[in-house]
Amino acid sequence: MSLRLPALLAGALALAACTGRTPLDAAAAQAPAPAKATSAKATPAFAPPPESAIPDGPYGDMVRQGREIFLHTRRNAPAYVGNGLDCADCHLDAGRLADSAPLWGAYGMYPQYRKKNGHVNSYGERLQGCFMYSMNGKAPPLDDKVIVALETYSYWMAQGAPLGAKLAGAGYPRVPDPARAPDYARGQAVFERDCALCHGADGLGQKAGGRYVFPPLWGPDSFNWGAGMHELDKAAAFIKANMPLGRGGLLSDQEAWDVAMFMDAHERPQDPRYNGDLAATRKAYHDTPMSLYGRRVNGRLLGAQPAVEPGGEP
Repeated sequence: MSLRLPALLAGALALAACTGRTPLDAAAAQAPAPAKATSAKATPAFAPPPESAIPDGPYGDMVRQGREIFLHTRRNAPAYVGNGLDCADCHLDAGRLADSAPLWGAYGMYPQYRKKNGHVNSYGERLQGCFMYSMNGKAPPLDDKVIVALETYSYWMAQGAPLGAKLAGAGYPRVPDPARAPDYARGQAVFERDCALCHGADGLGQKAGGRYVFPPLWGPDSFNWGAGMHELDKAAAFIKANMPLGRGGLLSDQEAWDVAMFMDAHERPQDPRYNGDLAATRKAYHDTPMSLYGRRVNGRLLGAQPAVEPGGEP
């Protein structure tokens, strides 16, 4: 962590006391922690096979089915999706795009231990988590065709890649610590300038023909408080590398952090692990400065009034 950030945060809060503006309440004003060092070196860039290379026959049919589920998740797996998102909203170009958590970069890294649920996960379990948190839905059984098809699509895309090696372009590239603490008001200005055109001035996405053509960033149809994208470092990394759509890298590091703060400081559906006690749920699952869950930002206690559809249950 940069040694400058605590002083910067203290200065920002002192200024807020004079101006009456509180971009971050004290508990939410913790600076980003540095990424853990790793001795593993990324392998050379990996190129997944083109769609035209999907073979004929039952195996190829399952690959194609997995691709369709990935692109149109709500349409093809409605029993397991509880919001307005598709897998491809966060894993761009049908899960193929480098630096957008591509499937070919994830498949060969499983099984692996995940701190999130405290045990070694298979790749199928990792996919189940996506449905529970990013899709705010239900986990398909591991033998369900939805999971089998997505696993098959991922396996096909990763063919030829070394197992257990972090591939260049896998995940999201880390964004350096910001020079100034992430700020809601600055992030709002970035959002209005570079994001609202697609995601709507209210951030609730845009539809055509009854379906989202640009996904909601918060609100009842977005990812829930258990999704990785609600954490500032992950959101900043995705935004920096991929947004605005087709113009990744346009925003500065500071702008990426700021707009991540603005996005993640809005309410969304409740974490499904919520146990009835906001503070206890934060301690159990969100004990990181990257999570705003259970923290006050601009006077709002986030997670206390999760976004729900009219008439729905939190």
